[in-house]
Amino acid sequence: MIKIIDGRRYNTDTAELIATTRRVRHGDVRFHTEYLFRTPLGAWFTYAHGCLASHYVELDGEVCTVEDDFRALTETEALAWLEAAGVVDVIERYFSERITDA
Repeated sequence: MIKIIDGRRYNTDTAELIATTRRVRHGDVRFHTEYLFRTPLGAWFTYAHGCLASHYVELDGEVCTVEDDFRALTETEALAWLEAAGVVDVIERYFSERITDA
């Protein structure tokens, strides 16, 4: 899928899939999946989609449509996304220079 955001092309076919999160379990109408990508030029973005009661659904009166969502991220936002997902190995791979021991 391709999306243009602020004049920049984000393409899930050419970007590297870095991590995936699934919220809630299948069969639950609030279920959604988010994918974190990194473009060949180093830009970060998420692509997401969800079921009927997830926050990726648009309600217009009585019409309910499942929406796909692209969102451009800064490096700081990508790091926060990975921290929330708890994928330490990926954080250390892409953000080792920003990680210190406590």
